[in-house]
Amino acid sequence: MKARKKLIAMLVAVSLGLTFTIGSQSAYAQGVDSAIKKVGNKTASIAVKGTSTLTDKIYKGKEGPNGQVVYIDKRDRKFIVNDRGKKVYLKPSQIHDKKKD
Repeated sequence: MKARKKLIAMLVAVSLGLTFTIGSQSAYAQGVDSAIKKVGNKTASIAVKGTSTLTDKIYKGKEGPNGQVVYIDKRDRKFIVNDRGKKVYLKPSQIHDKKKD
């Protein structure tokens, strides 16, 4: 009888230990995934900004809705580069003069 209770107690302890271990590993994996996504987004943003600086014109004296640099492509479309490295084309109402510090 005592051996049976000990066996049951050990099985419960092992199952709880496995549950916590698996749960913490998935949380760790999610942290790694989000860190990898942040690094990838930052790399893409820097690459697109660098390419745009070389191939497109910078709209001097103007800035985007949140103070971003505004670029002009060869079709005369104005755009900014967002945090994920995507070009976001702007309406004329979204472009304003740079604020003087």
